[in-house]
Amino acid sequence: MVETDIALLLLRVVVGGTMIAHGVNHWIGGGKIAGTGRWFESLGLRNGVLQAWFSVVTEIGAGALLIVGLLTPFAAAAVVGVTLVAGLLAHRPNGFFVFKEGYEYVLVLAATVVALGLLGPGRISLDHVVDIEITGWAGGGIALGLGVVATLGLLAVFYRPAGTGEEAH
Repeated sequence: MVETDIALLLLRVVVGGTMIAHGVNHWIGGGKIAGTGRWFESLGLRNGVLQAWFSVVTEIGAGALLIVGLLTPFAAAAVVGVTLVAGLLAHRPNGFFVFKEGYEYVLVLAATVVALGLLGPGRISLDHVVDIEITGWAGGGIALGLGVVATLGLLAVFYRPAGTGEEAH
């Protein structure tokens, strides 16, 4: 199963590296934390700077865990959470295609990490080294279920779109 283990490593490194780059960009790129916070507030999230830090820590942390293959379904759940929030708030109104700022890209990332939750990280991983095996329906359920629950929790606490009378001040 060497090919499978290498394929899983490739997916983990690419998605993990992408998440780290995205988190670093929210942190020190463009508008930095303040600009990212303002953007989150424009999407209807209260406490934009706090949301920006949540995003940075989640994206960098989940990306690093994916790369090394540690607690893989939980790292996948974090990616599902951030991509679901992005998909719902920033991309859904624009339709499917990424070239129109649609949700195509975040959907592919989310589906990839749910698949990693189902399959596990493979033998080239810290999960394998320390004998953590959460795969199959349990791993996929954690990746998808915890990601959805985290998204719903974040939206319940922080989402206040314009026009609800509860906008951020």
